Amino acid sequence: MKNIILGTALLTSLAGTALADGNHAKDMQDAVTSPQNALINASFDLLAAHAHRNGQVVTFHLSTVGDAGKESPETIGELGGAGVYAYVWPTSLDPSAVGFEGETGILALAATVHPDFDDTPLYDENNDGKLDNDGDLWHSHWVVLTPTQSCGEGALAVRDIPEGTSPKLPKTWPGLPIFIDSPGYSPQFEATEVRVTVPFDQDVDLSGVNYDGVTAALKVNANIHAPLLCVTDVFDVASGDLSLPGILQ
Repeated sequence: MKNIILGTALLTSLAGTALADGNHAKDMQDAVTSPQNALINASFDLLAAHAHRNGQVVTFHLSTVGDAGKESPETIGELGGAGVYAYVWPTSLDPSAVGFEGETGILALAATVHPDFDDTPLYDENNDGKLDNDGDLWHSHWVVLTPTQSCGEGALAVRDIPEGTSPKLPKTWPGLPIFIDSPGYSPQFEATEVRVTVPFDQDVDLSGVNYDGVTAALKVNANIHAPLLCVTDVFDVASGDLSLPGILQ
């Protein structure tokens, strides 16, 4: 646990330094760019998505029209029906790259906020001595997304774990019956930019990995049953078609 906290603190420091450089996603020549759209809430209106690496450490970032991280879902006071807002980087990495069962869907990094529940049981993000009341602060997840007809025509959901099955899961899996990881990488916000810096194991091949950028809303099933967590609204997609045109350099 101590190593996890120390590692997270180091990554947070590195990400904060990167933000101070002023090299936002929209400034990168090889970024996936998106036109401004006045019909989209400015906090979720994407201008660019970018990812770059330094060895086995990757920084994912998004540029938005308005201040990133400004919005939060309305609180309803219970898990069933709870809303989630997310800044997401879908990738071409196999889910096994971060500890999930392989070939199970689209591996995506997400910065999320959801005031009605906490899914980072290893971390006390608000430093109040409690580990179960921090969902209203932005935090990171790895998730595996799959097309899920019961969420709507063409909709995605975080892959469920059917009762009685035991797929391979990351060590920091938070115990929910879905393919989600709570690794503790702190999202960094600076006005119209959000970043998450992530380390990968040495045996993970990062060369030529593809990525995209998405802003979205998700919702917990009112019955707290499969599918547990559906993507209910896609605000913006950097590529426009989720084709993952970005290439990790």
